[in-house]
Amino acid sequence: MKRQIGNFLFKYRNALGPCLFLAALFAGRPAHPFGSADWNTAFDVAGVLCALLGQALRIFTIGYEYIERGGKDRQVYASTLVQGGVFAHCRNPLYVGNLLMAAGFALIFHSPVFYLVVLPAVLFAYSCIVAAEEAFLANKFGPEYLRYCAQVSRWWPRIGGWKQSVGSMRFNWRRVLVKEYNTMFVLVLSLTVLKLWSEYLIAGEQSRPSTDALVAGLMVWLSCYLFVRSLKKTGTVQA
Repeated sequence: MKRQIGNFLFKYRNALGPCLFLAALFAGRPAHPFGSADWNTAFDVAGVLCALLGQALRIFTIGYEYIERGGKDRQVYASTLVQGGVFAHCRNPLYVGNLLMAAGFALIFHSPVFYLVVLPAVLFAYSCIVAAEEAFLANKFGPEYLRYCAQVSRWWPRIGGWKQSVGSMRFNWRRVLVKEYNTMFVLVLSLTVLKLWSEYLIAGEQSRPSTDALVAGLMVWLSCYLFVRSLKKTGTVQA
């Protein structure tokens, strides 16, 4: 059953996160943890660090080894069994990165809806998608994939042995820029929106930054985004 659900969710996984994010944004009611502004700051810092850790894991993964994340014709697909780089330590490092980012969002927004609905929904969705991917890989690569599964954890990264795993590899920052720029910019925007919206819902109009500051921040973000996007689209930077 999970495989069937996973195959369905795989087609729409790029829209799943934003939809859940927006639902939590409008349905959730944030509050300061334990009713304290000091605890709120601590949760904000923890949330940002958690989200950045997730993004760093994605960057580290893509920089050393790349997989066909989009599948083929919106279906699970792999032409080769990738086992190098971060994939030598965790079978699903990109999904782990996404889960860390989702946890970071929850800590910043601090809403029961985020904790009780969004995070469990994200965990369930990824568990189903992984079940579908594992079924495909096991069918295609057989014993080789089973040996890989026996050596590498599905979720929890193995801490030791990084030097042996990436020592002979070269970090491809161009691939990171081309393949991951969208996620990086969306992460920055999401963290900012979550913080501003949660403070507005808690403290009201007095917490809202000036219009000039909001417009200036948005223009800086948009200019940087369009500049990096142009580097990709014009072929100035290629993976």
